[in-house]
Parts: sequence; structure tokens; C-alpha cells
Amino acid sequence: MTENATNKNKKVALHDFSLRQNDIRALACLAIAGAALTHVDWKQLELTLVIFAGAVVVYTAASYLYIKRPNKKQDRVYDRFVTVDAALIGALLNLIDFNPLPSLLFFTLIQFNSLIVGGIKKWSIDNLGLLVGLGLSFILKTPDWSDSEPIKLSSFSLIGMFAYFCAYALYSHKRMKKLDAHIKKLSNEHTLYKLQSYKMSRYLTPTVWKAISDGREKLLSTQRKRVTIFFSDIQGFSTLSEELEPEALTEILNSYLTEMARIAAKHKGTIDKFIGDAIMILFGDAQSDGMKMDAMRCVSMAIEMRKKMKELQMRWYNQGIKKPMLVRMGVNTGYCTVGSFGTSHYMDYTVLGTQANIASRLESAAEPGEILISHETWSLVKDVVMCRDQGEITVKGSSHPVRIYQVVDFRKDLGKGQTWFEENANGFSMHMDLEKIRNYDKDRILEILDNATDQLKKREFE
Repeated sequence: MTENATNKNKKVALHDFSLRQNDIRALACLAIAGAALTHVDWKQLELTLVIFAGAVVVYTAASYLYIKRPNKKQDRVYDRFVTVDAALIGALLNLIDFNPLPSLLFFTLIQFNSLIVGGIKKWSIDNLGLLVGLGLSFILKTPDWSDSEPIKLSSFSLIGMFAYFCAYALYSHKRMKKLDAHIKKLSNEHTLYKLQSYKMSRYLTPTVWKAISDGREKLLSTQRKRVTIFFSDIQGFSTLSEELEPEALTEILNSYLTEMARIAAKHKGTIDKFIGDAIMILFGDAQSDGMKMDAMRCVSMAIEMRKKMKELQMRWYNQGIKKPMLVRMGVNTGYCTVGSFGTSHYMDYTVLGTQANIASRLESAAEPGEILISHETWSLVKDVVMCRDQGEITVKGSSHPVRIYQVVDFRKDLGKGQTWFEENANGFSMHMDLEKIRNYDKDRILEILDNATDQLKKREFE
């Protein structure tokens, strides 16, 4: 529902409220006129009360019709007429010589109506009107305090007051029923809204959805940030999609994306988009723990995804997919433009820049099951993750070659099966790949290492 529609409904509700209250108000005014006529001494023909009663009837009809007219300030108009009604009651109390029972009834009517309609503020204004009407009435008549008859009240006055309170009670009952129905409607709309929000959240990234739901769209404004970008896709998935039925393909793809998304969320990555079987994930855009930690979380995620693929391969094999599906991954760290891009009708929160393109090219250059990272990312994770130098590649869109590294595993997890050694310190640097060493070089390398060890030990004892 739009804001204009909400305001329109609010105005209609206020207008209906004033009109219904106006019907009840007319009953109270007629009761005032009836009470005045009841106290007329027809033998002496007290014209003051007769004129007052006639004026009240004319006023009631005129005000009733005026309130029913369409008015932008309907509630204010109604409140002002109620204050005038209070002044008329004040005048009536004087004109009937403050006869106890009708005075008590009309005074109670003012308190009841003012408090239930407008609270303490309205109660104060209406009682002030009551006092003003009472004061002005002294110009017309001074009350007779010696009246020995304790109560003067006709059946007409009693019926009028009774009708007012019954009408108000019936109106309040209807209002409560309507309010209950409105609350149920709001509850159903709230449930529907939560369901729609949940469905919509599945089509937006957590960063975008949280910013919109919290009303903090400024967080999505364009900024220059140093982020780590991850790309991956499944080798040969397009060919597989032509061989499988749509239902089986959808089940396989959704199970894969679900597992990958779970791992990404675990490592606090922001899923930028799914492009078929391809995934783009950002680290350091919404919440950053520092560029080193962002890169570490990204590479850790990639390693866990690679391990999860082995489990999925077994699951898919049992479903009839004989050819194993392998994932290629690319990671790069650098400065990119992060923000919302698009039109006034459609926006996309993503990253732009050369560094994002490099991450995509690394993924394309990777072999199936391989994780390639750039030199910038390697420099941030090399202390924890073992990587193999793969030389340089030329990347389209980059003016210089990009040095790349293959992610092996966490250093702590290599154990006895470690085939790659890399250490750097002041005055010391070593890179050794056991898989690339030939047998005829083995003795020479061992001799070099032994000589270096002996020299290092002697240096320590000198």
C-alpha cells in the first residue's frame, strides 16, 4: 500500500468517525432542548427557556448538517462544536436553577464525552466552555436558589439522556468490533508481509536485504574499497545441462548452490550473484576484519568448498552422474568500486574494476579442482596457506602480467604428505616442490641442504 493510499484511508476513517459521533451529539443537544422545555412554567410562560430551547434545536440542525459536509478538517470542526455544546449545557444548568438530577446527568455527559473522545486536553477545553456558557447565562437569568422542589425532570429529558448513553454504548461496541476486525486484518497482513519478505530476501544478497530492511540504504552507496573477490564455476556443466532432465538438473544445481552458500555464510562472505552454476562472492565490502583477515576467510572458504565437492561428487555419482563435476576457483585482492549500479527501476549491488576482472580471469585459467590466487592475495595468506608459484599469465584488460599461485592446503593440514615447502625470513628464502624434483637432482639438493645446515650450525656456536 502506497503512502498516498494510506493517508487517504486515514482521512476517510476520520471523516466516518466524525459523522457517527455527530449523530450521537445531536441526541445530546436535543436532550438539552428537552430539559429546558421541561422546566418552563407554562402558566407564566418563561420566554427565556422557550427561546433557549428553540435556539438549541436550530443550532443542532445547523451544526449537524455542517459537520456532514465534506471538510479537510472534519475532526477539528467536530471538536469545536462539542465545545459549544458544553457551553450550552453550562447555560442550561443556570436556566434550570441547577436542578440536581438533570444537572448531574448533563455534567456527567460532558465529562464522559470529553474524556472518551479527546483525553485530558479535550476534557479541559470542554469544561472551560462549560464555565463560559455558565457565566454568559447569568446575563439572561440569575438562578433561583430558593426553589423548594428538589427534582424537576420530565420523561422526555430522561429518555433523551438514556438514548444518548445507549447510542454511545452501541457505537463503542461497534467500534470495538471493527477494531478487532482491523487488528485481525493487520495480523494477517503482517503474516503475509513476513512471508513476502522471506521470499524476497531469497532473491537479494544478505547485505542488500539487511540495508533495505533496516532503512539504511546509504550503506549501499558507491565507495572505493579494497576487497577480495572470489569466482567459481563447474567445468562442463553446460554439457551436463543438455543431457539431464530439467527436474534432475534443478535438484543438482540447487543442492550445489545451497552447500556453497552455506559455506560462504560460515566464512562471512557476501554472495554477489549466481550466474547459472557460477558464483561470485565478496569479502570486505560490508563487514571487514582487515584486508589480511578478509583474504584469509576467502581462501579458507575456497578450500572448504573444494573439500565439499568431493562429498557432492559421491552423492551425484549415486544419482547416476558418472562423470565427476569439478569446480574451478579464482581469487584476487585489490581496490574496486563497490556500490549500487543500474536504473531508477532496477539496481544491482556489485563491484566494478580491473581487480574484479582479474579474479574472473583466474577462475577461467584454473584447471578443474584448482584454486588460483593472485600475488596480492598470496602475500596476505602465505603464512597460513601453502601455495605453489605458477608463474605469470597475461590477463585481458590488465596492462601487465599477473603472477598466480595454486592453493595447496593449510600448512597445518599437510602433515607427512606435504610435498611443497616454502619459507621466507631475513637472509633466508626457500621454495621446494618435491613433485618437480628429478631423481638425478636429489643427491645434489641433499648435499646443498647439508652444507647449508652445517654452516648454519657453526654460525650459531661462534
